[in-house]
Amino acid sequence: MTNPQPLDRKPRVAIMGEFSAGKSTLSNLLLGRRILPEKVTATRLPPVWITEGEDPPERKALDGTLHPVSLEALEDVPLEETLFVQISCEAPVLEACDLIDFPGISDPNMPPEVWERMLEEVDCVLWCTHATQAWRQSEAAAWGLVPEMVRQRSLLLITRFDKLTTPLDKLRVQTRVARETEGQFAGVCPISLTQALDAEPESMEWETSGAQGFAAALEVIVTAARDGSTPAVQEPVPAAAAARPAEPALASEGQPQADNPQEVQPGRVMPRRVRPQGAKRTPRPGARRDADLAALRRELLES
Repeated sequence: MTNPQPLDRKPRVAIMGEFSAGKSTLSNLLLGRRILPEKVTATRLPPVWITEGEDPPERKALDGTLHPVSLEALEDVPLEETLFVQISCEAPVLEACDLIDFPGISDPNMPPEVWERMLEEVDCVLWCTHATQAWRQSEAAAWGLVPEMVRQRSLLLITRFDKLTTPLDKLRVQTRVARETEGQFAGVCPISLTQALDAEPESMEWETSGAQGFAAALEVIVTAARDGSTPAVQEPVPAAAAARPAEPALASEGQPQADNPQEVQPGRVMPRRVRPQGAKRTPRPGARRDADLAALRRELLES
């Protein structure tokens, strides 16, 4: 494998996942607003490359030529002839990285080549998987197409985590997903994107939605991509996390982080809504409850 080198451009972070996994909501959270018109159907769009600036939107054809497009007529863009649509706007997150919003990888009405041919442009991935059916076989198969170096700088977001109503359900999903994706992501982030959108940054609701842990992990992977390093792959999520959305650990518990993983550096990635991890903490559940969950986690991991 070729040794990674520091980038001479901004890292490119792809938003990927199956249809209705929360990709559009994640984009709204990162940018602080909806970038596409309400009437646009995401299933009819090629990858959308979002960059910082005020340039008019355009599409890049497969032959490399550029063509102006209207945001109100994006659904008229010919999928079979388009590599991507580029849109520029102002958002704090775009000061540190570009975003590439991919179409759903499971859409039967869209040839897989529409998104597969963009994988070579990507440095990191935020993969959204729905909590109630997390990490399906079709997702695992598509993830295998992503280059290994990119996988090691990517996050798996278990979206709509609030749909899991009990700590036991949350623990089971987190434990299973962590086991099935071991070594394939830099971090696993349970998150309720809609709750994060409604919460004030650094509030208790913000942290319990999972947004605070996600913001910290996002900084780590963007920094690693920019510097040409590799963050450490996380161990399975600690049991106490089942009582509240977990802050992703990018290294094993108790393992020093100075050798390989990148440390979170506040100020690197500052989305309008997503903020670096702050000092405010959600109270931990009782010790007895933690002990019960820890015992259950050991049992699940051994099964």
